Amino acid sequence: MKYYLAPMEGITTYIYRNAYNHYFGGIDKYFTPFIASKKMNRREMNEILPEHNEGINVVPQILTNRTDEFLQITNKISEYGYTTVNLNLGCPSGTVTARKRGAGFLSVPDELDHFLYEIFDKSPLKISIKTRIGIEDVNEWEGIMQIYKKYPIEELIIHPRLQKELYKFTPHKDAYMAAVNELGTSIPLCYNGDIVSVKSLDDLYTTIEMPDCIMIGRGILKRPSLISELNNNSKNLLSKEKIRAFHDEIFENYSSIMDGESPTLFKMKDLWTYLSESFTESDKFLKKIRKANNYSDYKIAVNSLFRECNIIV
Repeated sequence: MKYYLAPMEGITTYIYRNAYNHYFGGIDKYFTPFIASKKMNRREMNEILPEHNEGINVVPQILTNRTDEFLQITNKISEYGYTTVNLNLGCPSGTVTARKRGAGFLSVPDELDHFLYEIFDKSPLKISIKTRIGIEDVNEWEGIMQIYKKYPIEELIIHPRLQKELYKFTPHKDAYMAAVNELGTSIPLCYNGDIVSVKSLDDLYTTIEMPDCIMIGRGILKRPSLISELNNNSKNLLSKEKIRAFHDEIFENYSSIMDGESPTLFKMKDLWTYLSESFTESDKFLKKIRKANNYSDYKIAVNSLFRECNIIV
């Protein structure tokens, strides 16, 4: 089984990836938060710099519906030694999909087909795709698969939900199995969606053919030891000491590069939205963390959480 860390905008940055690899590991591929500008701003450049990704397998992700933009980004990325990029056709955010990007691109299949024809013809890099199964109706998936069949996709990562479902409701696992039957002999497939525990992976195996690859996002953010637990079929592999060291490395590295305390605190508060779910009765401490306006108050709130809360077993 291969495990991938899903890109989470603003959270799974190179600082998070390196700390995660240091303390937990077990990830076969890390995907960067999406790159959306052909000019590639400093934040986007930091995500792909080789010196920021030493010792880990990183795939840059691109979010665009413009051929020229995609090709300019891939040409730039290729200069840094990458061999593959990932096209984001899965982001369900309204601000993204309203511009027919991410999962929104699935709403105009003819335009998507033309776009894929152009980029597969001209890209200097191999292309994998992360996709939803449609916008409003699962019946859209059949037509989308027929488009994907035309192209030499390096890997197809399927989140079997519709765009309108965001991250709610149960994934349409039958849609993933339809892809196994329709595409599995020609395109490597990866499953993504709601793997948050050993039980959730066991339950997945009772409903679909065992995939060779699983992409996990929120499950790892909530419980950093998840990959080790999946590999060992155990849920007792997380300690306060390890999660504290993991947190401290992320905090120290953000504080060393951020301009002022507020940007670092913003990053850490986002992280704690997920990380707090590793602890029992953490709600009141999470509120204190969110209210912190400076490093001193933040450290007091975090220390209180580590002192008073236990790791969920």
